[in-house]
Amino acid sequence: MLSVPIFAHPLINDKEVQKIKISENNEPLVDLRKQSDIIIGPSPEVENNLHYYWVRQSVAEKLKIASKNLPQGYHFCLYEGYRSLALQSSLFQSYQNRIKRQYPHLDEKALFEKTVRLVSPITNFDKTPNIPPHSTGGAIDVYLLNDKGEAIDMGIHPKDWQLDTTGNVSMTASNSISAQAQNHRQIMSKALVAAGFVNYPFEYWHWSYGDKYWAYMQNKPKALYDGIKAP
Repeated sequence: MLSVPIFAHPLINDKEVQKIKISENNEPLVDLRKQSDIIIGPSPEVENNLHYYWVRQSVAEKLKIASKNLPQGYHFCLYEGYRSLALQSSLFQSYQNRIKRQYPHLDEKALFEKTVRLVSPITNFDKTPNIPPHSTGGAIDVYLLNDKGEAIDMGIHPKDWQLDTTGNVSMTASNSISAQAQNHRQIMSKALVAAGFVNYPFEYWHWSYGDKYWAYMQNKPKALYDGIKAP
C-alpha cells in the first residue's frame, strides 16, 4: 500500500468541502440493532453515546452490501454511526487538549488543523459552523472481525484513535503498520468502495455516504444529508 502525501487529502472541513450545498432528502435514521447482517460492537468508550447504532437508511443498506463483498471469514463490526453535536464537541476538545500537551509549541491554528485530522469540529477555525459527518447519520466507523468475533489486526483499533497523536498510524494508507494490517485495510476498503462509500483518508475506519465529504470526493453537486437529531 503506497503512502500518499498528506497535502493530497482534503481535511474534513476543507474550504472546498464546505462549499458543497446540501439538499436534504429526509431519509430516516434506522436502528442497526434490528438487523443481523452487521455486527454491532460494544458502545464506543465515551459517555452518553446512546445512539451510535443509528445510521441513515441508505447507509445501512450499503453497509449490508459491503458485508457481502468481504471474503469468507471477514465480517464488519460497527464501532460508531450517529453522533450528537454535543458529543462531537466533547471529543474534539478532548483530542485537542491531548495534542496541545504533546505539542505545546503549536500556535492555535496549527493546533486546530492537527486536531481536525482525526476529529471533525462543530465550528471551524474562522468561527463558521461545520456539519460533522457523524451528525448527519451518513458516516460510519467500522473495523473487521474474524469468524470467532475477534478483532482482526488493522494497525490500531478505532477505540484507540486518541492515542495516535501523530495521526500516522490511523491514516488509511499508513506505512507505519504491518504488512498484514495493510492488507486487512485493503480488504475492507475494497468492499466499502464497491458499495458506494468514500473514506476519510486520515482514518481507515471512517467511511461515509451522502454527506458533504462524500459529495466532494464523488464530484457530486450536492450532499444528501444535513445534520439530524436521533429519535
